[in-house]
Amino acid sequence: MIVHKPLKKRNHMATAVKLSDSLNSEAKIMSKALNRSLADQIEHWVKIGKIAEENPDLTYELVKSILIAQQEVQANKVEQYNFD
Repeated sequence: MIVHKPLKKRNHMATAVKLSDSLNSEAKIMSKALNRSLADQIEHWVKIGKIAEENPDLTYELVKSILIAQQEVQANKVEQYNFD
């Protein structure tokens, strides 16, 4: 089960990290395509990778759905489901 608690406030600490040219190039392409900053794209990949390592039985689509649902709860965009 995913145990991921989203941060209330993003804290940024500048940290220099060496990335391969190919990873950096791919991240730039994806960040532009998905309207994210380069740093946000790399953080996204790191988050997904971390969750995947901690939960190898979950598919990417399920992980993505869970992350979206967490954001919907934070944005108070949820409705009660009634079992009839």
